[in-house]
Amino acid sequence: MTTLTAPDDVRAEAASALLASNRRRRRIRRWLAIGTLPLTLVALLFVGKLLSMYAFAHQSISAYVADDYAGSEASARGQEFLNWFEPYKAPFNVGTALAGAEQLPEARAKLEEALDLATGLEVCGVRINLAIVIERMGDAARADGDGPGAAQLYAEALTVTTEMPAECNSEEAQQQSSDPSRDMQQSKDDLEDRLKQKQQQEQEPEQQEQPQEQQQEQPSDDKLEELKDKLEQGTQERDQQQGDDGGGSGTDKPW
Repeated sequence: MTTLTAPDDVRAEAASALLASNRRRRRIRRWLAIGTLPLTLVALLFVGKLLSMYAFAHQSISAYVADDYAGSEASARGQEFLNWFEPYKAPFNVGTALAGAEQLPEARAKLEEALDLATGLEVCGVRINLAIVIERMGDAARADGDGPGAAQLYAEALTVTTEMPAECNSEEAQQQSSDPSRDMQQSKDDLEDRLKQKQQQEQEPEQQEQPQEQQQEQPSDDKLEELKDKLEQGTQERDQQQGDDGGGSGTDKPW
């Protein structure tokens, strides 16, 4: 004979089985959440870093265009934290902002740091800005009267440009430029022409100073007049002596 189960017992067993199943599902979801938590945090950090880099870069560029070089530098330094993507960008932007503020030695140090971190076509724009900063350092040295120091700096800037890869003269490099409106190859050529001219000017200071020195060595009008008087007086005395002696050999005595 089959034993019949009361309806209440059936409902109780079904409810118990449902509760157990729900507990198992909750445990599974909890362990899945714990297991995927690191991946979720990494994904959030990744997205946050991308957004912050874009925001800092935009703020740095906007401030630089507005001649707010201190604000541009501060925003660019915000890119340095956990700088995993395009690591050269942070020191490049900081160095460019420092150059705008005429902090040239600090700007050069940052751009050299960016050059060490740059790869491929990234080095093109970095080398252009670095050479310009060194050129301006040379201009400052020349203004201070340090001709040899200026010539040395112009030579260093020229080396930076001549060592640019040939790939920098390409459409792809132009598209990756921080300033696409500036023709990279034309900028490089103009920069090299300026550096060569300035370097040549500093290497020929003596030839430019010689005419001035010669002009300074010429006797003044007063000295010329005084010399003329002495010559006339000497001639008169000689003629008088020759008249007193009743003639002479016809040969003038040396002065």
